Amino acid sequence: MLCEERKEELIELTRALVARRSESGHEAEAAGALERYMRSSGFDQVTVDEFGSVIGKIAGNRPGPRLLFDGHLDTVPVADPAAWTHDPYGCEIVEGRMYGRGTSDMKGSVAAFTAAARFFAQDQNRDFPGEIYIAGTVHEECFEGVAARSVSRIVRPDYVVIGEASQCDLKIGQRGRAEIVVETFGVPAHSANPEKGVNAVYAMCKVAEAVRRLPCPEHPVLGKGILELTDIKSSPYPGASVVPSRCRATYDRRLLPGETEESVLAPIQALLKRLAAEDPSLRARVSYAEGQEACYTGASIRGRRFFPAWLYSEEDAFVQSILSELRAMGREVRVTQYSFCTNGSHYAGEAGIPTVGLGPSRENLAHTDGEYIELEQLYLACESDQAVMRALLR
Repeated sequence: MLCEERKEELIELTRALVARRSESGHEAEAAGALERYMRSSGFDQVTVDEFGSVIGKIAGNRPGPRLLFDGHLDTVPVADPAAWTHDPYGCEIVEGRMYGRGTSDMKGSVAAFTAAARFFAQDQNRDFPGEIYIAGTVHEECFEGVAARSVSRIVRPDYVVIGEASQCDLKIGQRGRAEIVVETFGVPAHSANPEKGVNAVYAMCKVAEAVRRLPCPEHPVLGKGILELTDIKSSPYPGASVVPSRCRATYDRRLLPGETEESVLAPIQALLKRLAAEDPSLRARVSYAEGQEACYTGASIRGRRFFPAWLYSEEDAFVQSILSELRAMGREVRVTQYSFCTNGSHYAGEAGIPTVGLGPSRENLAHTDGEYIELEQLYLACESDQAVMRALLR
């Protein structure tokens, strides 16, 4: 159990992070607060990478595995401060809850595992094998796993713990996510003479209806690989007296283990080829959305919006080691999967690094007005993170 002094230290670190606004691309102040804590708390090395992610290292006195705890510093914006009963950056504590943007998603977790690393090293007097790394990453809300690639190159971890909310239960997988873009092309004409053009929106109607009938794969654990239309726009827009010559639709595709960029697009590509054979005037293509955003460091981060799924077995040795330590705390621990996408898409999905998720609070508090974290969950996460360190740094 955390003593009162350590509880207060954890609360103050959480406050330091939550009080500093850090929408994606504007994480500088929160990153600075995390860096200052690491430097003042005996971390052996603190690095800020090109995108602005903060990476701290604490080394044991013997060689051993590299264990990385990953959590993002960026948050979604506060759309309407008036909708909040408590100041979204005030870190008010009322009846055992701290209120504020990012408390659950996921600055509370970052504070918990950062403090846990310090407490663990202090209690062990550095007498453990291996190295503990803490990463406060940027731009996760835009690009799950893209900034994590840089962290991965720097740390080269043997194990990763994603600190996303899990009520301190253990997560061993997630569906992935892709943004798929379907475009249709026509011929512009004056809308008073539509027969002289080819309307790209009518073509898109035909394509969208056919895509809707495509079967999606299913997984016995992670469920359906959903393909859902999320937006559609014609060009030129607004189309004042012009037959639209282009139309773009975006689909959200939830990915399952083993799916690749090629395998996910293949059914849509085959469909478009068939439709074009049936109607020679129909021209269409499919691709993945690409994104680019500015970082607070001045660098640009970019990536294709394809973030793979991942899944481990409860019987895997590293999972069993963690469960054993968590249960030794007297806890009843559930083993489940995340319902949303995380930086695990890189660590586990792309790099194949053994990964689990463990963090305080509930998934459904993320991005909500009145977001909060229960202090008991914050304390439990810090204690559980130390249990993970004991399990994997033997």
